[in-house]
Amino acid sequence: MTAILLIRHAHWEGVGRVLAGRHQGVRLSPEGAADAARLAAALARIDLAAVYTSPLERARETAAPLARAHELAPLDEPRLLELDFGSWTGQSIAALETDPAWRRFNQERATARIPDGETMTEAVARARGALSDIAGAWANAMVAAVTHGDIIRGLVADAMGLPLERLLQLEVDPASVSILVTGPPARLALLNWRADRPAGLSLNSVIVQPAMP
Repeated sequence: MTAILLIRHAHWEGVGRVLAGRHQGVRLSPEGAADAARLAAALARIDLAAVYTSPLERARETAAPLARAHELAPLDEPRLLELDFGSWTGQSIAALETDPAWRRFNQERATARIPDGETMTEAVARARGALSDIAGAWANAMVAAVTHGDIIRGLVADAMGLPLERLLQLEVDPASVSILVTGPPARLALLNWRADRPAGLSLNSVIVQPAMP
């Protein structure tokens, strides 16, 4: 059993408004840097074996203080990259609202291909492969994986057997933690927790307690 802390990168200036996609040079805002530091402090007593990260700057900058708090070197995992938004990369979400391909993408997430990009099914498959390899390398341990909102939503939906068309019903905020515990069956132990919210629980207890029948 491996507990994987799926961490969405912290805030950057265009979050929720612009599809940064795989653009290089997208850095955390001052708010995001503060949130990443707060998250690292909140997780400082969690026994993490490794910290993996998407290679994009905003993910690396979120992973860095967490890895530092655990005296670990963050490990790049390219399969945790953001969804390939193809020709939509860098566009504002508002500008896409009238695009039929954008509407189709949000209604048919499992099959609709982004122009010059990938499908959500392809993105989930590669990210699932990353988690499988991480779990294989770190059995009976806790590991962090810093990645992107849609990737986390897709992984959670996939693990829970939900159709990807329901993906947007899952709230995954910047600098949030969701926890998947490997199975079989996989277990969602936590969704969308942030360090600036009352926890009401111990992350260690969530992770180590077996699922009730």
